Amino acid sequence: MTDPLDTDVPVRFEDDAREHPIIYVLWPFWVTGRTAIRWVNHLGAAAILLFLALTKTIREKQFPKTVQQLYYIGARSTTIILLVGLFTGMVLGLQSYYALVKFGAEGALGTLIALSLIRELGPVLTAIMVTARAGSAITAEIGIQRISEQIDALDTMRIDPLKYLVSPRIAAAVISFPILTTLFDLVGILGGYVTVVMLLGIDAGTYFHRVQSSVELRDISNGYVKAVVFAVIVALVCCYQGYFAHMRHDSHGAKAVGLATTSAVVLSCVLILAADYVVTSLLI
Repeated sequence: MTDPLDTDVPVRFEDDAREHPIIYVLWPFWVTGRTAIRWVNHLGAAAILLFLALTKTIREKQFPKTVQQLYYIGARSTTIILLVGLFTGMVLGLQSYYALVKFGAEGALGTLIALSLIRELGPVLTAIMVTARAGSAITAEIGIQRISEQIDALDTMRIDPLKYLVSPRIAAAVISFPILTTLFDLVGILGGYVTVVMLLGIDAGTYFHRVQSSVELRDISNGYVKAVVFAVIVALVCCYQGYFAHMRHDSHGAKAVGLATTSAVVLSCVLILAADYVVTSLLI
């Protein structure tokens, strides 16, 4: 299979540098340009992969595979999401209390906790947790299928690998992320209640009144928009890294799968934070 990302065309840079030392001055520009070209190629290949996968998502035969991925990505991530959401709300309540009590504004704890979770912490931490639990496994699974030539076997049997492997995972991620984000937000608010009301003695009525009065439909919808964007990012990056694991120039075989898995997790987390800033800027 031809490498769509291969930019390692034969060059005589080193040989020319020995004959003309001044070429070493151009080395930073050569490296920068080559890196930029590879990143552009990666972005183009990922965009094509996403487009082709989305066109094959809504098919009748895709439903069983999508349900299977919903269970793997969504249902099996519920426990870790609930635990992280609970302790995030508890820590946020504790830290916010000692910050607001200095100004006599501890009554606004419900507002601070609810808006922080719904607008920001819920979508971001949910995406990062799912990336760590399910995203890494997706990359490893597809990568192993690639290096063991199972994907090539699918091509031989005239089965579209994108429709069989990538489309169900993207669809399941888009459905799962908003639901998991909702669970994170609810449990996080409950965790804030445990800390603020049960441990620190703030009035429960005041806490829930602030939560109810401060949260608007726009805040919830913005959180869901972020969740969908993060779902596409995580699913695309993890599937892409696994699908092209065999084309890494620095390794082969099992080592390539390990490096692809690491790259998928790190790149997904970085893109989640970058996309969070961009989406927040657009939605404010």
